[in-house]
Amino acid sequence: MADALSVIPASVLRNLSDKLYERRKNAALEVEGIVKQLAAAGDHDKITAVISLLTNEFTYSPQANHRKGGLIGLAAATVGLSAEAAQHLEQIVPPVLSSFSDQDSRVRYYACEALYNIAKVVRGDFIVFFNQIFDALCKLSADSDPNVQSAAHLLDRLVKDIVTESDQFSIEEFIPFVPDIDMLGFLPDFLDGLFNMLSDSSHEIRQQADSALSEFLQEIKNSPSVDYGRMAEILVQRAASPDEFTRLTAITWINEFVKLGGDQLVPYYADILIAILPCISDKEEKIRVVARETNEELRAIKADPAEGFDVEAILSVAKRQLHRVEVLSFLNDIFDTLLKALSDPSDEVVLLVLEVHACIAKDPQHFRQLLVFLVHKFQVDSSLLEKRGALIIRRLCVLLDAERVYRELSTDT
Repeated sequence: MADALSVIPASVLRNLSDKLYERRKNAALEVEGIVKQLAAAGDHDKITAVISLLTNEFTYSPQANHRKGGLIGLAAATVGLSAEAAQHLEQIVPPVLSSFSDQDSRVRYYACEALYNIAKVVRGDFIVFFNQIFDALCKLSADSDPNVQSAAHLLDRLVKDIVTESDQFSIEEFIPFVPDIDMLGFLPDFLDGLFNMLSDSSHEIRQQADSALSEFLQEIKNSPSVDYGRMAEILVQRAASPDEFTRLTAITWINEFVKLGGDQLVPYYADILIAILPCISDKEEKIRVVARETNEELRAIKADPAEGFDVEAILSVAKRQLHRVEVLSFLNDIFDTLLKALSDPSDEVVLLVLEVHACIAKDPQHFRQLLVFLVHKFQVDSSLLEKRGALIIRRLCVLLDAERVYRELSTDT
């Protein structure tokens, strides 16, 4: 420690533990400069002493501000070492990793920031600590402090980039480490990345991603508790991928989710429709078959607005997709359901239903069918005629040709 005190002024050490961030930051810049000079002189003994001082007197201090200063100091020392940092990583990284479990959320935040800056400097040399870092990131992804979560996600992205570009990463050493972690619980965090790999230029990567996704889907089938919501959002986006295999895999997952999740997926009904309706008319037959099966499964779910079923959102999705001939054919058999929706207590829902009807009625056959059904509905439900008759007719005249509407009504009445 005496060697370190001889090269770092007392004022710098004092500011490194100051309560003000700016003073700690300026002190860290001083440390960076000192270490850079020592590295240029090849004095690694003094560099080791500086790192020991930062670790023992600061990072492991009972005072939170000292710990924060120690972390920013270790990152600064790494930046000062630059290309020579690798030989000191065994000394630098462990105290930073131990700070990930600090009781003070700000210290945990600075630990993420410090490790991020260290990783940026050493890149591939960082891989030897991957298992410990992976474990820490898994825990921090569920941290109680959103700022810590955000910092952990930034670090996570950098680590992914480093692993991707490195030839030192050992999958054989990493895999035995995974069974100790509930990977299914973290699946929503990396599911999108796995789907992204399905369209990778490397056949091996595509194959491994497909294999991993198949295993996870099997785990989901066997698990009593699954967070379908977050994953459903990812699958909806991936079902619109330009890559055919990615679309097929996404729609297959959605199909399984609908079968497994049932009522749990009611709040995501509209999002799922966004995914499956375009796939019903996909150029690839396998995708069309799965999409149609999923559509049937969805229709079998007894949805109730009280359980999160958003009628308005469903109608909006249906309206956007009505230009597709295949989708239109599937809506034929829910015509009566759409007519019943005209009695909904919400005017907004009724107006949306009328827009859907108007889209369908652009086809001459459906135009006549709509008016015939509507007249019949008015005849059997006088309250609908009294409460909503004027609104329905006026809106249809706006959405469709008013003269055609009145001519057809006069023919049917």
